[in-house]
Amino acid sequence: MTKGIDAFVQELQAEITEQVREQYSETVLDHWMHPRNFGPLDKADGHARVTGPCGDTMEIFVKVEDDRIVQASFLTDGCMTTIVAASMMVELATDKRVSQAMALTQADILAALGGLPAESEHCALLAANTLHSALEDHLDTSGAPWKRLYRSE
Repeated sequence: MTKGIDAFVQELQAEITEQVREQYSETVLDHWMHPRNFGPLDKADGHARVTGPCGDTMEIFVKVEDDRIVQASFLTDGCMTTIVAASMMVELATDKRVSQAMALTQADILAALGGLPAESEHCALLAANTLHSALEDHLDTSGAPWKRLYRSE
């Protein structure tokens, strides 16, 4: 009996995987299965937590040296496409100057991912907005590090 259940589960997994591959690019699937830079950064130079209209919350952390993002990471309680958008966003932002990263948009994330279904495109906007807020936090506190002590998180 167990062998029959195992075969059924494998068949079901293959069917689900095929359906997902029809809807999402290989890049999306790769970022979903292997999210880049997931987790908080200790002593981040910039941080933001934003909740999107769908209810998903995303956090982005950045470390900046000489006006260049040397490390970025994220946390989220969101769905697959929120994870994927955040993963791509931190990958796109890393090694960029702060001004270049501030110019990254929802469209940049969607293009890098090879697109998302229309009902999931808002996840890329959430990622862009969260990055921008984290960079604004960095810019606001970089000249006055004492402000970080009073930041509410």
